[in-house]
Amino acid sequence: MLTDPSAKYRAFPPIDLPDRRWPSRTIDAAPRWLSTDLRDGNQAIVDPMDGVKKARFFDLLVEIGVKEIEVGFPSAGATEFGFIRGLVDGGQIPDDVIVQVLTQSREDLIRTSFDSLDGARAAIVHLYNAVSPTWRDIVFRMSREEVREIAVAGAKVMRDEAGKRPNTDWHSQYSPETFSTAELDFSIEVCAAVMDVLAPTPDKPIILNLPATVEAATPNIYADQIEYFCRNLPNREAAVISLHTHNDRGTGVAAAELGLMAGADRVEGCLFGNGERTGNCCLVTMALNLYTQGVDPGLDFSDIDRVIETVEYCNDLPVHQRHPYGGELVYTAFSGSHQDAIKKGFEARETQNNQTWRVPYLPIDPADLGRNYEAVIRVNSQSGKGGFAWVLEQKQGLKLPKRMQADFSKHVQRLADSSSRELNADDIWEAFKAAYHVQTPDKHFQLVDYEEARASDGTRVFSGKIAVEGREQSVSGRGSGLISSVMATLRDAFEVELEVVDYSQQALGSGTDATAATYLECTSADGRTVWGCGIDEDVATASVRAVLSAANSMVGG
Repeated sequence: MLTDPSAKYRAFPPIDLPDRRWPSRTIDAAPRWLSTDLRDGNQAIVDPMDGVKKARFFDLLVEIGVKEIEVGFPSAGATEFGFIRGLVDGGQIPDDVIVQVLTQSREDLIRTSFDSLDGARAAIVHLYNAVSPTWRDIVFRMSREEVREIAVAGAKVMRDEAGKRPNTDWHSQYSPETFSTAELDFSIEVCAAVMDVLAPTPDKPIILNLPATVEAATPNIYADQIEYFCRNLPNREAAVISLHTHNDRGTGVAAAELGLMAGADRVEGCLFGNGERTGNCCLVTMALNLYTQGVDPGLDFSDIDRVIETVEYCNDLPVHQRHPYGGELVYTAFSGSHQDAIKKGFEARETQNNQTWRVPYLPIDPADLGRNYEAVIRVNSQSGKGGFAWVLEQKQGLKLPKRMQADFSKHVQRLADSSSRELNADDIWEAFKAAYHVQTPDKHFQLVDYEEARASDGTRVFSGKIAVEGREQSVSGRGSGLISSVMATLRDAFEVELEVVDYSQQALGSGTDATAATYLECTSADGRTVWGCGIDEDVATASVRAVLSAANSMVGG
């Protein structure tokens, strides 16, 4: 890299628009959306889609609610032309969907484009030619007048071809390609000349698409360009202003959002941003950005994983794990502090009667996109007690007391460090059972059976059989309650001294299938804190098992 990049590169000049209005505006309604997955997206992949894949992608776009779809570049070859004709002849285009094709401003290509859609209920023919100085000077070696004439000549062919085919409701779209790096006055001049030929009206407007063909400046400059264009275009009310941003600087979505604030009406892009070079505006990201602001985007991503599956199959490109909204890991927290905040956010939603979404680190409810909450928190060596506590609650229903979470975190941390990998729900459950001797056959003290009785003096009597390292012993003890009578039994029969510090219980499930979980925090005679957990269909038996669990924790060290 150069030590002085200014010797080779120049900053893009700002737009002279001192009274710009877009910064104070907000987006309060969805734009018209056009998917260009089947054209711009298709020409950007190594192996272009065949007819089967294009048909599957088209069906997906219709299903999620896209009403304008650019279906191809019919003059590019027989595959493109045949697919488009198949949609028309096969009656595959719903009445509320309008398809679009792209053509360069050449008479033969324009005619081919009209041929591909002839007989459709309605269709958009999208004409383009590049207008910026770099293209004029280097690629075409033409003057402004010659470049303008290319657009005008193409518009005349479009007008005439549409007139020959009255059975289709034809709509016109024109793109001054490379708009983002062209002189604004010239872009307006060319678009106005095209409008003079096609004679649009407010009832039958032309679509003027203003591409950031190469993203060359910050999004605010693109917004200034759009606002300037909208304010200075003659007969503005007869034009729909459309945006087609690319992502060369990584701000394609931001540029489109600011462009809408600047007065545009329509956005072109691809699902998950596929497109030439670094891609197009990501329609998923932009639509769900609106959704998180309380605006209905008009697109349905309630089963986003199925959308991803189709897009990956058709494009043969993976959706990145960190892609906004759709990525596998975008709702997943590994960090302990993040996990704790998310867990508290969900707990607050359970206790507060407020439908407004307010969960730390999650800008959208994953459930709205068809995701479950199990993958929101995942555990590795970076995780804290909130992480595994969440996993235990989601998979086993256990709501560990705070201090027990801290105690168990040491076991989880050791396992994560020793395994050097992410811990799944089964790993955590097995670690919990091992740490507190829950449902494990190799524990020191194991309940075989028991009975509880009330003595004449009001005390409770525990009597039963406890296996010690596999050998059954008949034991008994007396206390003020069931738990104290079990502790007395342990003291008298096995010299195990425990004192209860805290006790809590919860139901697991509901109805006839419900079980109970009991948590005990105890201190031993030497001052150690030990924890026990008992799970059983019977509430009392769960408490007995919790005492034995604590005893096993004490003797197990």
